[in-house]
Amino acid sequence: FFSFTACLYSDTEFPFRYIRHMKVIIPLAGTGKRLRPFTYTQPKPMIPVAGKPIIGHTVDELVRQGFDDFIFILGYLGNYIRQYIDKRYPDLKRSYVQQEERKGLGHAIWMAREYFRSDDGIIIVLGDLIFQHDFKSMQENPSSQLVISSVDEPREFGVVELDENGIVTKAIEKPRIPKSNNALVGIYQIRELELLIAALDSLVNTHQKGQGEIQLTDALQIMIEKAVKFRTRKVGQWFDCGKSDVLLETNALLLRNKSKTDENIYKFEHSVIIPPVYIGKDCQIERSVIGPYATIGDGTTVAASIIENSIIGNEAAIANVVLHDSVIGNHSRVEGFQQRLNIGDDTEIDLFHNK
Repeated sequence: FFSFTACLYSDTEFPFRYIRHMKVIIPLAGTGKRLRPFTYTQPKPMIPVAGKPIIGHTVDELVRQGFDDFIFILGYLGNYIRQYIDKRYPDLKRSYVQQEERKGLGHAIWMAREYFRSDDGIIIVLGDLIFQHDFKSMQENPSSQLVISSVDEPREFGVVELDENGIVTKAIEKPRIPKSNNALVGIYQIRELELLIAALDSLVNTHQKGQGEIQLTDALQIMIEKAVKFRTRKVGQWFDCGKSDVLLETNALLLRNKSKTDENIYKFEHSVIIPPVYIGKDCQIERSVIGPYATIGDGTTVAASIIENSIIGNEAAIANVVLHDSVIGNHSRVEGFQQRLNIGDDTEIDLFHNK
């Protein structure tokens, strides 16, 4: 599903020195209000999708393709993210910035400014996105770039307007009357770091807030007015995993792209596994049907149930239920009812009808 590509070149292969000094900034401080109640006890980037947290999908691919220098901006329940990153990526060069006050994406990047001020450029990737993008061709272009996608409802996004040459002429956050449907998807490549920091300084020091927060989009507009030329790139598929329906859609897509060997990997007594699925470690499943498009977390027990197109967290207990299009959190218990019936001829029983 991901299409990340390598970003490191020798001096003879590519003349631009700064390619070796691109840090990746991943803001992760949001509270995930749209995914409550799941995010009351875990940050949104730690919600599992197709067998690992959202943030794990992003970092795994970036690391695999050569990125090795990260800045993680933490906030709400950030200790869970830090523990996960430290344990899973012990050899990764990484810095952590704590954003105690959640004042927006622009404020988050401003908080990290001393960690990237002397670099040749940065790539910003929002921590709750799963997407398809070609980073190789992006870095081969020496200009700053914004990754966009055409959307049906641009008023919900940061939006850019373009001239006839594809250069960004205006960037505005959630416009009331959009003049464009080119939405910013949450991937940015910025080369002019001093100008970025100066723009953010201006917004923070003058308390200029768009939509009630310090917006990165507003900083980009200041840079545009300072004659910085932002080019745009189209993203492939992208998912903002901030809603349960999008979370399930993403889970299904990632499972569909994994190896179709579930029938051989997963063997449980008196149960049927319908690929594609992901079933974690130390699970107990009996007399159940799992799949398709089901993710079952570590240590979960499932008995006498059917689970389809759903995400079940770690150490949950599911019994005597039929679940579809559902998201069940960690350590949750879902139990239906059992009936023992002796039914005579010509009898109709409706156990689910509400009078």
